[in-house]
Amino acid sequence: MAERPGRKPRKPRTAQVVRTERLTPHMQRVVLGGEGLADFAADTCTDHYVKLLFGPEGVRYPEPFDLERIREEFPREQWPVTRTYTVRAWDPGPRELTLDFVVHGDEGLAGPWATRVRPGETVRFMGPGGAYAPDPEADWHLLAGDESALPAIARALEALPAGSRANVFVEVSGAEEEQKIDSDVEVVWLHRGDRPVGEALVAAVRALDFPEGRPQAFVHGEAGFVKELRRLLRVEKQIPREDLSISGYWRMGHDEDGWQASKREWNARIEAEQESGAAAA
Repeated sequence: MAERPGRKPRKPRTAQVVRTERLTPHMQRVVLGGEGLADFAADTCTDHYVKLLFGPEGVRYPEPFDLERIREEFPREQWPVTRTYTVRAWDPGPRELTLDFVVHGDEGLAGPWATRVRPGETVRFMGPGGAYAPDPEADWHLLAGDESALPAIARALEALPAGSRANVFVEVSGAEEEQKIDSDVEVVWLHRGDRPVGEALVAAVRALDFPEGRPQAFVHGEAGFVKELRRLLRVEKQIPREDLSISGYWRMGHDEDGWQASKREWNARIEAEQESGAAAA
């Protein structure tokens, strides 16, 4: 048997910060540009994402930046780590890539970076990836998520054909976190307050009078409430898997490194449990 060729290493892209903007008290926008985006494209999926590369503080890498070389020559604790962010917008004319970051003070890695980065600074990232776009043949759409899913939900709404029927639920901490979205579809903004993440969202989707016809659903955010909504949609409502885009972007109590390390196993276990339930229903 012939040996399978090794996967070609992915080459990071390089861009520069063009401008930044605070959208709400807890949402920061960073716009990237530059010659490194000359062959970039993010116009087929509304959940396109990129993986930003962050090196440990004080570590400097040789130029040209070579991720494979870094992993060969630097100790593991000095390798760059990745943080995943949805492409909020891609404008191929000026080659501008827009990313929105949820910010909670000094908590985390990417959020604080987004608040202090300045125009002209260099950013390296992998991607884009992506898998979902609204199906114009669906009879209606369900979009539900927390702040982490808001960029993808907003982009999906802006891509929906005129006259599309959609039920949209976005949970945020309070009224000050609502955003203007360029769409005629009404968004139901759910204010979390002191309640656990996802509690209001699950209640709202459960209370929805599901329309007739074939739905397409996009449900993303904290893994705990995503699990509950997946059971509702897949097991109770019997929506086929191919009409669901549903996954945990993050998990309470885990940073991205920890969540990504366990996400595949978590998803496989939940899917097996719920697929069994769907088959028995």
